[in-house]
Amino acid sequence: MSPSVVALTVISVIVAVGSAIGFSARYGRRMDLEQWACAGRGLGLVLVWLLMAGEMFTAYTFLGASGWAYSRGAPVFYVVGYWPLGCVVGFFILPLIWEAGHKHRMQTQADFFQVRFGSKFLAASVALLGVVSLIPYMQLQLTGLGLIVEEASYGGIHRTTAMVVAFALVAAFVFVSGVRGVAWVSVLKDLLLLGSAVFIGLAVPHIYFGGIGRMFTAIERAKPAHLVLPGNTLNLGHAWYISTVLVSALSFYMWPHFFAATFTAKNGQILRRNAALMPLYALAIPFMLFVGFTAVLVLPGLRDGDLSVLLIVRKTFPAWFLGLIGGAGALTAMVAAAIQLLCAATLYAKNLIRPIFAPKMTEGQVAALSKLIVLVLTAGAVLLAIYSSVSLISLYLLGVNGVAQMLPGVLLGLFSRRATTAGVFAGLITGVVIAAALTLTNHDPFHGLNAGFLGLCINFAVTGVVSALTRVHVTGFDAIPAELATVQPSSAAGLQ
Repeated sequence: MSPSVVALTVISVIVAVGSAIGFSARYGRRMDLEQWACAGRGLGLVLVWLLMAGEMFTAYTFLGASGWAYSRGAPVFYVVGYWPLGCVVGFFILPLIWEAGHKHRMQTQADFFQVRFGSKFLAASVALLGVVSLIPYMQLQLTGLGLIVEEASYGGIHRTTAMVVAFALVAAFVFVSGVRGVAWVSVLKDLLLLGSAVFIGLAVPHIYFGGIGRMFTAIERAKPAHLVLPGNTLNLGHAWYISTVLVSALSFYMWPHFFAATFTAKNGQILRRNAALMPLYALAIPFMLFVGFTAVLVLPGLRDGDLSVLLIVRKTFPAWFLGLIGGAGALTAMVAAAIQLLCAATLYAKNLIRPIFAPKMTEGQVAALSKLIVLVLTAGAVLLAIYSSVSLISLYLLGVNGVAQMLPGVLLGLFSRRATTAGVFAGLITGVVIAAALTLTNHDPFHGLNAGFLGLCINFAVTGVVSALTRVHVTGFDAIPAELATVQPSSAAGLQ
């Protein structure tokens, strides 16, 4: 049997088992909007941990991080820096978001803005920004899927075919099982992914250099500039590193699908424990970097650094193991894409189309429309992935610049009763315009600073000034800021 057939068989089995788990997760449950988007608000610590970790450890980490280690060098270390800091932010805000969501039956990030600030137009803007920011993230997963299957099949299957087939499966089990299906598939995905990452991260440097330390010593001798900022780049220096770590950490839970995953938990205590445990998952990230750094000397001159993991595994191990790594990577991309699709579709249907264009839509009609939008977004993401060649981490950072602009509205919405609708709206628009203008005109970084970070700083300033000059609009959310703005000991005790 040829290596291509062996590898493809292993990948197909893994993807088939994962898809079967996703489809079966809905067994015995009526998939209304609450169950589809929030899993009935009944997930425990393990499933919430796997769901959130599954959303974070994606093709961006599996292929993109090692790709940047190969092609750009030291700037990739920002990936290691922001994750633990983001979990610190989550430790303090996620239980409060859950409390607000539980009280007001929120299902999306835009629901938070709608209830807190009382403006359907602000909520619709947040929904639109969320969907637009998720598109490059979904494109990232699709591109990763195509790369994995194409390389694991030794070129036997073109990446376009792989993307279409895999995303058809993703759309199908999202359509059928919702967020609960994603959480259950994450169990299999995480077992395969973590084991694979640790093994190849230790084995590959040992095989070629005798260990991780010797591998870094060899790179230091051959390419010393690769391991210090700005690495193999001209403008990703210390200011970029610090600003990118900060904006990525602060906006860690501002991704719409991370934010919405908060509402799936049984209680706020689960989310606080989850934030404390999440950095353990991040321990797998350095192992992927080790593989990318090893490939710098073992596979010099690669056209696409994102291929470094797959090519070095193909060079080093038998076909069945390449299939195992490819299957783990494919399932990783599919799980992340599934939750992103689900969240984007729910945002679009519930917080953009219904309030602005069809206010009389029922919950059942919103659920049906969300499922239809899953198919539309899937087709759009496939087309973008086919006709775009941007690196995986660049796609991720593009999305970060957008979702970061939601942070002032969330933080001030939780901790300040003085934040106004006009202030948050003005800050959001200003931050998005600045980040988008700098990014689209190729001025990111700007004087060394991350464009999203600059947009966020100005966003906060504009939100504060405009809020000070405008009148507070009291809404049905007023009870939550009264309880949380000063974080009373009695309120916090129940969440510890």
